[in-house]
Amino acid sequence: MFARLAQLVTRYPLQVILVWVVLVLLAVPAARLAPQGLVANASDVKNSEAQKVIKLLAEDFALPSVDRTVLVSESSLPESDPRFRQAYNQLIARIAGLEGVIRLSRYDAPSPLQQKSADGKVTATLLDTRLEDGEAVIEALRREARAAQTSEIRFYVTGATAVTKDFLHLLEADVKRSELMALPLTGLVLLLAFGALVASGLPLMVGVVAITTGLACLYFLTQFGEVSSFALSVITMLALGAGIDYALLMVNRFREELASGRSAQAAAAITARTAGRTVASSGLVVAIAMGALLVPDLTFIRSMGVGGVMSIALTVLASITLLPAILSLLGERVNSPRRWSFRATSSGQASPFWGRWAGRVMRHPWMWSFGVAGLLLALAWPMTQMKLGYTGAFGLGPNVESRKGLELIRQLELGGALDAFEVLLDLGQEGFTPENRARWRDLEARISAWPEVRLVISPFLAGRQEAQGGFAELVGLSSQYISQNRRYLRLTVIPRDAVRAPSIPDWYARLKQEARSAGFEQVLLGGAPVGSMEFTQALVGAMPAAIGTVFVATFVLLAAAFRSLVIPLKSILMNTLTVGAAYGLITLVFQEGWGAGLVGAPTDVGGIDSSLPIVLFAVIFGLSMDYEIFLLSRVQEAHLAGMETPQAVRYALERTAGVITSAALIMVIVFSAFVFGQVVANKTIGLGLAFAVLLDATLVRLVLVPAVLVLAGRWNWWLPEPLQRVMPKVSLEP
Repeated sequence: MFARLAQLVTRYPLQVILVWVVLVLLAVPAARLAPQGLVANASDVKNSEAQKVIKLLAEDFALPSVDRTVLVSESSLPESDPRFRQAYNQLIARIAGLEGVIRLSRYDAPSPLQQKSADGKVTATLLDTRLEDGEAVIEALRREARAAQTSEIRFYVTGATAVTKDFLHLLEADVKRSELMALPLTGLVLLLAFGALVASGLPLMVGVVAITTGLACLYFLTQFGEVSSFALSVITMLALGAGIDYALLMVNRFREELASGRSAQAAAAITARTAGRTVASSGLVVAIAMGALLVPDLTFIRSMGVGGVMSIALTVLASITLLPAILSLLGERVNSPRRWSFRATSSGQASPFWGRWAGRVMRHPWMWSFGVAGLLLALAWPMTQMKLGYTGAFGLGPNVESRKGLELIRQLELGGALDAFEVLLDLGQEGFTPENRARWRDLEARISAWPEVRLVISPFLAGRQEAQGGFAELVGLSSQYISQNRRYLRLTVIPRDAVRAPSIPDWYARLKQEARSAGFEQVLLGGAPVGSMEFTQALVGAMPAAIGTVFVATFVLLAAAFRSLVIPLKSILMNTLTVGAAYGLITLVFQEGWGAGLVGAPTDVGGIDSSLPIVLFAVIFGLSMDYEIFLLSRVQEAHLAGMETPQAVRYALERTAGVITSAALIMVIVFSAFVFGQVVANKTIGLGLAFAVLLDATLVRLVLVPAVLVLAGRWNWWLPEPLQRVMPKVSLEP
């Protein structure tokens, strides 16, 4: 197949290039629209407890779907100052008339909640808005808030939808900024690697083509369902990094063939047939790894898997069709202009330096193997303490409006107003009796006594003098806490502070236990914290199956490609060490706060976003296997030519180490650029991937792999006779 494809793209290069030009031009409008259809919140888990609560509140309590939003003021003037009162009253009058605002609770209305600070310089106004109006209401609120601001008074809008809006806006800005930062630096590395301007420009071109077509695919995915906001970062990093990696390998092989005296068309055809086969195999492994995201029964995560697979498929297609077509036209001009005196690291020639390096490693294989493996295990150890969950506003930079507003309301012990727990008590056939009413009131008193609870809302609150109007009026207590069929009773528990993800399971267990102690056996818990906990549990529960599926599929593919059972096992173990080391680093930095200031990350996040471990596994495992295949394909080539293992390893390192180090440096630049954004998830992905690639391309691929290959010797190619007869023959090099 590859021989026919190579002949086709090099015989009709102009037609192939024209097809790609048309494809990219058609993809540009869709790629520009891709960020607009993404969602930032954790998706719902089908048939979960939190979803049942939402359904019961809508059907049995007849409650509309509302979004809780908070308008926060920060002023140098006390709230009693006439200037503040005038600005505030005018703003509230305009907000009350906005479409989508259902109810609001002024800070100066009677309320059991503290809605202003002791000095009166911070106030909080609680609003209920129609959930379906979402971002439009937040935008209108912020427009009015900005118009009301003065040099002495600032207003902030925060809440779940406000956090989502800020998250998506900053995510898109981070991606654009990262691309602008990464491309010039990548171009410089390519120039250093190739020593020729034309050759260094080709991988950049493939990377841009991969990003454009990948984002167009992402846009079309948003038309069919919920797509994770992280998909924007993942697809951009994957398409740019892998696109440049594959093009680097292809261009290097083309220059090698030219240097041996072949014509441009013949060199391009051989490149497409040999390196193109390696690229396709590498891309297949990356696609398999991204397939890990298809295992969890969560549309939010599966969308990233589908997008990643589509993106890598287009990247591979561009690398094995568009690039050989261009190379066949360029010929020797790929090496122009040569005006630099430094020694190129990817010149297409064998490197004596890497040959000497291979010799050093192979002289002491046991020392290198145990030393590097021990170091990677030590780096991975902190991952055992990783805490997962939805980070919300804590996943944004400190100067973002929604996070700033949350920090201010935390001073009023209102941080938990956005993280309320809904407690539904199922009375069954017994219904609402005086005994159940007494138990209900007893449960409310029990939970209200918790020091970490700010308020428990129920109809009993309406009888308290301080609760008349204000917040009690906002929620319509007496009619909204007993279901219409009188089967369900409801309590809303508001914590004093925002509930961090690691503490949600403890809240959940204690609320359940308290309800049972009060005499209620059938209890349902809902609310944003429970929903995010269930999402995390669904992801964590699916990870063993996802990782196992990737391991099995990768093992089978590599076993068929290399005709060995040892090589795929070794590859999987070493890539797992790389993933573990990356997990350990992000746990230390983003959860424990070690060195967080160096990457501009907040120190109070307290956990890792639950979507990130499986995303990082998929991308790291796939890209690490890229380098593995780059190296092992040349080892296999030398082995089939009759070389002994040490000779084969030296041969492979001499010809691939320069490509691997150059490609890794480019990957590190691309991924590190995301560390400078304002979204903590982007920083986490960027730092984790950059660190993993750095480790993989140095300690793993250039030290541990050669050492283990030499130790295994002839066992590298062990394949039992029965398997040799039934296993299909697949080769990465002809």
